[in-house]
Amino acid sequence: MSYLVLGLILLTVTLSACAQLALKIGVEKPQMAAAMQAGIVDSLIGAMVSPFIWVGLIIYSLSVAMWLWVLAKVDLSVAYPFVGVSFLITMAFGYFLLDENVTPMRILGTVLIASGCVLVGKSA
Repeated sequence: MSYLVLGLILLTVTLSACAQLALKIGVEKPQMAAAMQAGIVDSLIGAMVSPFIWVGLIIYSLSVAMWLWVLAKVDLSVAYPFVGVSFLITMAFGYFLLDENVTPMRILGTVLIASGCVLVGKSA
């Protein structure tokens, strides 16, 4: 696997994690939380007017477009395990940006997933 492809895989999973962060921030805004309590129609309207949800969807769309290019260059069985790297990124986002509780067991599980990604990457 070339460094370009590896870099694009890592960029793609990082963008996906960033999209998830934006979506999480969007749904935690008070107006979105209220819309979600009111029902599906209000939830959809709330999502359509939420800047964070739009940013998340745009970043996610860019990530998907890049992922398509990656899949055209690398076997799926090699590329897809790298999605596990996003677990590390999202855990870091949760801890540092969202003040989420990250337990030692969660850290261990996430490190095991990332270790598997490294092993798969080395096999390519």
